[in-house]
Formats: sequence, structure tokens, C-alpha cells
Amino acid sequence: MIRTATQGPASAGLHPAWIIVLAGVSAALHVGKLPPALPVLQQDLGITLVQAGFLLSLVQLASMMLGIGAGLAADSIGLRRSVLIGLWILFCAGVAGGFAHDAVTLLLLRAVEGVGFLMTTVPAPSLIRRVVERGSLTKMLSVWSAFMPFGTAMAFLLGPLVLHGVGWHGWWWLTAGLSGAMALWVQARVPADGRPSKPGSGGLGLAWPARLMETLRSPGPWLIALTFASYACQWLGVIGFLPSFYAQSGWTGALGAALSALVAAVNMLGNVAAGRLLHRGVPAVYLLWAGFGAMAVGTVLAFSVVTEGTPVVRYLGALLFSSVGGLIPGTLFGLVAPMAPNERSISTTVGWMMQWSAAGQLAGPPAVAWLASRVGGWQMTWVATSGCCVLGAVLAALIARRLSAPAKA
Repeated sequence: MIRTATQGPASAGLHPAWIIVLAGVSAALHVGKLPPALPVLQQDLGITLVQAGFLLSLVQLASMMLGIGAGLAADSIGLRRSVLIGLWILFCAGVAGGFAHDAVTLLLLRAVEGVGFLMTTVPAPSLIRRVVERGSLTKMLSVWSAFMPFGTAMAFLLGPLVLHGVGWHGWWWLTAGLSGAMALWVQARVPADGRPSKPGSGGLGLAWPARLMETLRSPGPWLIALTFASYACQWLGVIGFLPSFYAQSGWTGALGAALSALVAAVNMLGNVAAGRLLHRGVPAVYLLWAGFGAMAVGTVLAFSVVTEGTPVVRYLGALLFSSVGGLIPGTLFGLVAPMAPNERSISTTVGWMMQWSAAGQLAGPPAVAWLASRVGGWQMTWVATSGCCVLGAVLAALIARRLSAPAKA
């Protein structure tokens, strides 16, 4: 049973926790809106494949630089207030982006969108914790972890239709309008922030330098953050270029859009399954190993020259990569509370995890694009992703050791 922690039972209508998830989806649309538009942007603005990779990942620049700061700030200015600020930043940057006529302007506005994405998504898990029953928390956080693949899938599916009808400028304005609408919905239905505790009062209002040092001195936040980076680097690096990859394979138009959207969407299966499996007592390390193993096998099937003549096998490999790989973010969001130093450092830990996730997403697409341009195709993509999987598996073992250690003081 989900409730609103600060207002008693939720009133009629969609529960605030689900509105928070939808706010995250609207933010994810700003990341996912670019891949369907890449062929049009390359034609209109003359950008190269590597430039397209940076354009794809630049929205994560702010997250990479400011993620932990956003977690600290959210506790200071208020979780709900941070989400609202982020959504309005996305609205303004998206509207301005629709008027852009050169690559430099679009790149700068993508960085601004990164700030909005960060302000919206970093405080969301803590905000969800505030409005749901403890017994429902793990499942709801696994649902939250699906905000990115769901938003990406929606962008892949709707993007080509909108691009065909109103062009990429209209596509930018539509996604901006959705963020503005979500800001109004959050304002109306999500409980307002309580008064922040004063530093030293014994509440969550501990001075931010102390919360920062608590987080950075603890191994737990580092382990889940680096594991998320190992996942995010390869996921966006592969998913972000699927529309272009399938277009080169002859799967264009509605078919290519649907196939790409399905690959992104099945990631939600792993996200939600992770929460349910954790709730049933399945060890987190098994879920992480399964996810990284599936991603390694999936990219071999999807891109290796061995499967070059079997497009169905390649597509099944992409589905395996995304669906079972979805166990990883779902598990990591479920591990935030036990891996954080203490209750007052949860938002900061989420920010640190998002910061490293953004670093992976910033590095992944340009790296994959560079490798493809060097070898003349996508056939060696699996080499880069397999390296990330090995690193992730090692980190998962260290997480298991940390979880089995005596409880933190």
C-alpha cells in the first residue's frame, strides 16, 4: 500500500510517487529525443559521427560535473523544489533549442538541458522514499529506475512521427512542453517540502561539507557509482546509435523506429524485475552478474561479424543486452540505502551515483562512435562493451563483500 508520508493517505488521482516517475520520464525524453533526430541534424547542420556522439552525450555533462552537488543542494533547497527547478530548466532550454540554427548553439543548450535533467532526477529517489510506505520502497525504486529506458523508448517511437510532421524544431518544442506540463502537475500533486532542519539539530540538515565527506569517505557510494558508470557507458553507447545502425542495415522508417524503441523499452523488464527479485531475497550480486553477462553476450550477438548474415539473431542480441541488462540499474537503486553511510546521506549518494552514471554516458557514445569510425563499422563494438562488463562484474563482487560485512556504526 502506497501512501503520502507527509499528508496521510493519498487523495484521489494518480499517486504522487507515480507523478515523480513521470517527471523523470519527461526528463529522459530530452536525452532520448536526439537519436531519432540525428540523421536530420547531420543533414541540416553537417555534423560528423563523432560530433553526433558528443551531441548525444553532452546533456550528461552537468550531471558528470555536478551530480553530488545536486544531491547536497536538494537537501538544502528541498527535494520537490529541486525537481520543479529542473523541469522548468528543461522547458526553457528545449524551447530555445527549437530556435537553434547551428551545432554550437544546440551543443550549449544540450549542456543546459543536462542541468535540468540533473535537478529533476537526482532528488527523485529520495522524494519517492518520502511518499511511500517502507514495505513498497524497493519495488517503487525499481519502477523509478525504468524512467530512462521508458523515456528513451517513447522518444524512439514517437520521434520519427513528429520529425516527419513538424521537423526537429517542433520535436524539441514538444518535449519542452511536456516538461512544462509535468512541472505544473508536480506543483499541484506532490507534497510540498517540509522546513529543512538546521545544521547541528540532529535531523537531516547536517552541514553540507559534513554530508559530502561522509559520502566520499565511505566505500559503498563509490562501489555503486562506479558500477552504474560501467553500465551506463555501454547502454547509451549502444542504444543511442541503434537508429543509425538499423538505418544502415535497411531497417528504416516506422520499422526502424519500432525496432529501436522495443530494444530501449525491454530494459524496463529488468528494472522492475530487479525490485521484485530483491524483495524476494535474491542476492544483489547475482542480479548484477546476470545483467553484465547478458550485456556482454548480447553485444557479441548484435554486432559481431559472426552474426553479420543473420539480422534476426542480431536483433535478439540487442534485446538480450537491454532487457537482462536492466537488472543492473534496478538493483543499484535498490542498494542506495544500504550502501549509503547513513540515512542523511542518501540524496548525496544518489547524486554521486548519478554523477558517475553521467560520466559513463558522456564517454560511451563518443567512444563507440570513434571505434566505429576507426574500423569502418560497428563490428567491434562488443570489444568496448565487454571491457565494461568485466569491470562491472568485479565491482559487483566487491559490493557483495561490502553488504556481507558487519553493519556500519
